[in-house]
Amino acid sequence: METKNWIGGEWITPQGDSAVVKNPSAVHEEVGIVRFSAADHIEEAVRAARAALGTWARLTGAARGEHLYRMAAVLERHADELAKLASREMGKPIAEMRGEVTRGVNLLRYYAAEGVRAIGSVIPSAEASVLQYSKRVPLGVVGVITPWNFPVAIPIWKIAPALICGNTVIWKPAEIASLTATRMAEIFAEAGLPAGVLNLVIGRGGVIGSAMVEEADLQAISFTGSTATGTSIAAACARRNIKYQTEMGGKNAAVVLRDADLDSIVPMVVSGAFRSAGQKCTATSRIIVEKAVLQPFRQRLQAAVAALKVAPALDPAAYLGPVASADQYEKVGAYVALARSEAKVVAQAAVAAADEGYYIAPLVVEGVDAHHPLAQEEIFGPLAVILEAEDFDHAVALCNQTVYGLSASVFTSDLGKAHRFLDEAEVGMVRVNQETAGVEYQAPFGGMKMSSSHTREQGQAALDFYSAVKTCAVKYTL
Repeated sequence: METKNWIGGEWITPQGDSAVVKNPSAVHEEVGIVRFSAADHIEEAVRAARAALGTWARLTGAARGEHLYRMAAVLERHADELAKLASREMGKPIAEMRGEVTRGVNLLRYYAAEGVRAIGSVIPSAEASVLQYSKRVPLGVVGVITPWNFPVAIPIWKIAPALICGNTVIWKPAEIASLTATRMAEIFAEAGLPAGVLNLVIGRGGVIGSAMVEEADLQAISFTGSTATGTSIAAACARRNIKYQTEMGGKNAAVVLRDADLDSIVPMVVSGAFRSAGQKCTATSRIIVEKAVLQPFRQRLQAAVAALKVAPALDPAAYLGPVASADQYEKVGAYVALARSEAKVVAQAAVAAADEGYYIAPLVVEGVDAHHPLAQEEIFGPLAVILEAEDFDHAVALCNQTVYGLSASVFTSDLGKAHRFLDEAEVGMVRVNQETAGVEYQAPFGGMKMSSSHTREQGQAALDFYSAVKTCAVKYTL
């Protein structure tokens, strides 16, 4: 398979450089070829999106919703095929990947239904014979820049609300999710999405991403990725007065209090830390445990981690697969080396086929303080650190001792402490007796501090980002 651009309803093969995509589960296997675009492909995509905007924006919300329903139906028909391709491209276990595609289908249907919901409200006027009201209107042409770790769900949770609000879209996927993105565009073309409404441009971030952020005539950009890139995008958009949304890093904490049911909660802590090989912005990377239960918690965690099956992504029994790429393998491997040299290993799993792919064994360590890089920097891999807390207040302080503020969980049977944690944790998504990873698609997604900009994705909140509010007034008697 080779990547292609989809611009104005036409398929275009870039003539620039290319790269071979290798299966991270078995690096001798070639999955396809990514062909990289030049910056002028963004200009072409903007023209196509601009040409389609008037017709698309003038459709009724119900009509746009029907397009999204068709997109969902065709995606559902191709679900297994797309899941297998994504698993081969970036290494997520097939069971998780199938669930992600199902989430994409549900997201499309959720936002399709928004086409017939209220888009404004009547506002009383102080003047007689005046009807005053607000309504939500499209922004125009918007850009979405998506990561590789959720190659299906994240693009859809950006594209679907953008489309239902009446915008046209230019989509730049991550390089190591570009085969999946090409196949998704083919699926949406099969669904009959009008030409130019959604445009796919494959390319390197430094070329295509920069052209979108610095030059393209866009009204908004939604980005998910690293904090360094996100803050750079925010600054560039602010200079140009372009609306922006950045979802960035996390250093998420699972807090285990002394009254927690350890047998019940250990599987959730393990899942939060090691599903998707820890490559989730909401993954548990810090485990904060009250001193009184640290020893029994540690014993249960050791057994649970040792039992994890690390296997190729297409193995239906795989708990986690490889990390996504050679770059990820090198980056996470450096943190593993640091952990083994400066911390104490608490729990680890074995990898049977480490020499065949980018496999990194799940690892939990302790013995470093809260300021150590292992406790402060986003690792984005199957490595978690335990921090000991004296009591509840100390646990909350440790939880908040980070520049990030995406997700946190507390495990307790004390309702009072649970509610205090919901109030005091400095994160955008906080949970009780649930893992840090995973938020339902109808709920707002986003963080505080350096994890996010000041809007939310998913749910009703996404509609606020992809639209502007227009205030209207009509004097109906003169």
